[in-house]
Amino acid sequence: MSGASHIATTDDVFLGGALRLQQPASGYRAGLDAVLLAAACPVTAGSAARCLDCGAGVGTVGLALARRVADARVTLIERDPALADLAKRNAAANGLTDRCRVISDDLMRPLSQIAALVGEAGTFDHVLANPPYYAHGDGTRARDRLKDGSHAMQAGSLEDWARFAAAMTRDGGSLTLIHRPDALPEILPALQRRFGRVLILPLHPRAGAPASRMIIQGLKASRAALQILAGHVLHAEDAHSFTPEFDAILRHGAGLELGA
Repeated sequence: MSGASHIATTDDVFLGGALRLQQPASGYRAGLDAVLLAAACPVTAGSAARCLDCGAGVGTVGLALARRVADARVTLIERDPALADLAKRNAAANGLTDRCRVISDDLMRPLSQIAALVGEAGTFDHVLANPPYYAHGDGTRARDRLKDGSHAMQAGSLEDWARFAAAMTRDGGSLTLIHRPDALPEILPALQRRFGRVLILPLHPRAGAPASRMIIQGLKASRAALQILAGHVLHAEDAHSFTPEFDAILRHGAGLELGA
């Protein structure tokens, strides 16, 4: 019996129907953040780039990236066997198994113990990460096991995520992650000495509102200075529709440029 066979799922549409994914009907469900993260990866067509999706869940980030860039080769690592199984199913259902592979393992373990990846350290062009947004102890734990694992992790774990990402990225390669603005005091020290030319893009739900998310991108072994970019607004003035920039990303698979 497969790891996901006991989970009730829904069949959801992303990128205007270009990507269809099964994901758990309850608990954590991928959405806006995952698509924005995939769009922000600075991969270009024709480069046959090797990309790594850390904490892949059902595969939303990695598969959206593979759908956007036709020759990108994506590895997805997910610690929960049931979610990893769904990611494999989703890759197959979208015809992406030739360019996407799924590894069921925990990136928090020492790299030497992750047999499927230890031989590929320092070889990925682009690494993407959507770490859990909350630390255990910051509030009530989610009753749903999958939601709890996707939303919360041990305090201080962003250091471990950054260490893993740096170990897997080639010199000059990129790390792109999405997180809450109040996590910056933990994220920036974790990136220090590993990634430079760090770009921070604030994302505002509407004009005049504080940023609710930040996309952060750095280059391994770069010495360039950190830059905070002009923020982007997600929603139009009616607060129901997206701005043209983000409508193109969410419905048509456009990229999100962070270049400074």
